[in-house]
Amino acid sequence: MPDEQSTVFVIDDDAAVRDALSVHLDLAGLPVRSFASAREFLAAVDSDQGGCAVIDIRMPDQDGLSLQQEMIRHGLTLPVIIITGHGDVDAAVTAFRAGAVDFLQKPFDEDVLIERIREAIERDRRARRLSLEVSEIRSRFNLLSPREQEVMGLVAQGHSNKVIAIRLDIGVRTVETHRAKVLEKMGVRSAPELARLKMRLDEGGLS
Repeated sequence: MPDEQSTVFVIDDDAAVRDALSVHLDLAGLPVRSFASAREFLAAVDSDQGGCAVIDIRMPDQDGLSLQQEMIRHGLTLPVIIITGHGDVDAAVTAFRAGAVDFLQKPFDEDVLIERIREAIERDRRARRLSLEVSEIRSRFNLLSPREQEVMGLVAQGHSNKVIAIRLDIGVRTVETHRAKVLEKMGVRSAPELARLKMRLDEGGLS
């Protein structure tokens, strides 16, 4: 079951659709908030909010695809499920390219929607866990001196102290000292553990 921080945001200008989805999601044990427009949604949600967004593709003020792009610009990483009463292949391609996890045409099976929402929430949880882990690793990484960061990168690649010394044009004992400090500051005991942390940093966008 999703935790209390995971909320399903329904954005649809049709009140009947919003009400029906809200009831169905509530019965499924999924916290839900509904909005009649993209503007209302953007004004109420911040980047720390977890869960997913279910967005109608056709709304009078701002359509679903435009809202999806604006979410990206606002740093809102919520997974998006697009719903529409007007099936459109080009729109579906655009939505998927922008990261939508699904594209459902009305009338859709509500149980299928629930399943997709649960998958989206789990995807969001994994992404947020990784982001938190990377943030913690980056904080430790930033405590390293520039030379220690170089040594960490080479150790993570599996190079020996001798090879690192040659690559950096320093003594082997100096490498050993740097290596010991790197392990201590990064909170690990071995090169494989250090390599895992470096991999997480690279996944998080810090090479």
